[in-house]
Amino acid sequence: MTLAPAPEVSAEARERGLQKMIVEAGFSNACAAVTTGVILTAFALYLKASNFAIGLLAAAPFLMQVLQAPTVLLIERLRARKRIAVWASVTGRTALGLMAVLAVIGPSAATVSTLLALQFVYCAMGAVGGCAWNAWIKDLVPEHRLGAVFARRTTYATAVSLAAGLVAAFTLDRFGSGPMQAWTFAGLYAFGFVFGQISVAVVARIPEPGMPPPGETIRLLPLLRAPLKDRNFRRLIAFLASWQFAVNLATPFFTVFFVRQLGFSMTFVMGLSVLTQVANLVALRSWGLLSDRFTNKSVLSVAAPVYIVCIAGMILASQLTDRTMIGVYLVGLHLLMGLAVAGVTLTSANIALKLSPTGSATAYIATNALITNLAAGSAPILGGLFADFFAARRLEVVLRWTSPDGVLAISPFRLSNWDFYFLIAAALGLYALHRLSLVREKGEIDRRAMVTEVMLQARRSVRNLSPVAGLKMLGEFPASLLRDGRARERLLRMRARRDFNPSIAGAAPPSRPRASP
Repeated sequence: MTLAPAPEVSAEARERGLQKMIVEAGFSNACAAVTTGVILTAFALYLKASNFAIGLLAAAPFLMQVLQAPTVLLIERLRARKRIAVWASVTGRTALGLMAVLAVIGPSAATVSTLLALQFVYCAMGAVGGCAWNAWIKDLVPEHRLGAVFARRTTYATAVSLAAGLVAAFTLDRFGSGPMQAWTFAGLYAFGFVFGQISVAVVARIPEPGMPPPGETIRLLPLLRAPLKDRNFRRLIAFLASWQFAVNLATPFFTVFFVRQLGFSMTFVMGLSVLTQVANLVALRSWGLLSDRFTNKSVLSVAAPVYIVCIAGMILASQLTDRTMIGVYLVGLHLLMGLAVAGVTLTSANIALKLSPTGSATAYIATNALITNLAAGSAPILGGLFADFFAARRLEVVLRWTSPDGVLAISPFRLSNWDFYFLIAAALGLYALHRLSLVREKGEIDRRAMVTEVMLQARRSVRNLSPVAGLKMLGEFPASLLRDGRARERLLRMRARRDFNPSIAGAAPPSRPRASP
């Protein structure tokens, strides 16, 4: 094991490194599953944190991405990305061990403040290490295999995260209340600390290709301004920034919405999180194959609108009155959300990597992360600040019928508390989709063409539904679309007609279809 970059990485060493990337994803995601997301929110509620404090906890991972800017300068000067990533991860994940101590101390204003400080340290070191990791992996993974490699890595990571989430849910259900509550959270964060350090040990064994020697002295501001001169990459940043703001205005408060407004238990909320991960796991391979075949933007143009609809759909949960019906509805909504978020997460990361030129990936990725994460970090802070404002307000649509027998008033639609955030987030998401339409990616196809083929394949699967063969075909959808020769021929004909007709909206420059890896 060495932390120094290698002048050359052989094909065999590269493959071993790609395999270690898969293993590392398991440990790092096990660490995240028991210390972040629903668990972190539950921990904050246990410590009696306010809505504003919960918003700050959610904003910390994004706001600390500002440290990617000086990290770029550090990388360009030291030219040792692995060393930076390893030491940043060791330092940051030590904060998880200290959080375990806070759980034993118990609720107080001091513990909430300390939790916020440790969360910012953890996220700051994650930003430094992540910047070095992204630039390093960009040079390690062949471009034509980005979709397949990251889909496989994310699939494995999601499976491990799912298992860890189930264990955490069982633990919270069994010991998450009463005198054992403090020790339950302490144990979860202690396990997170251990898993995180094992992840660092695996990362240290992944080879790092050496960076070319710098041609001149690196200056930070010109380095970060360079990607903004790239018109297409600037459009991508505008989309990702508006998308992150829209999504993070509401989603960090889902747990608070489910527990405080709808009255569900933390175990049920953890179950919803697990369901989302299951759907994510099922869809990832198909989204990865689709992104390699039809480009990342084509997949984003289908998956992102579905995710926006799911956020807006949260409003309906507060309109229903039957508790069982609400629970069933949330289960279905989270399954659909998991399918959509798998495509959005995978392709939004890949398109940033793909549009970053080789040799300048560090600056491009860091600039993108700096801007989009500042947008994402400001959203939950605003949500926390205005939580009490919206909690005291209510919007109702009333239908009134007046007759000689009296007056009948019906209120079929009402918004209160977190419902306002979901509605605003959905509206902002529509604007983000407009920004996506301006981005250009080589090989992209018209969104309507892709949706048409997906629907045709779905109808074909339903017509062939039978106890054996039909179910098998339905289970393979949409991956089977990639093996449907007739579908590919139709897409190529549609693309040819588009290329010869410049008046068609959204037409991209002609390009040869890429072969699947």
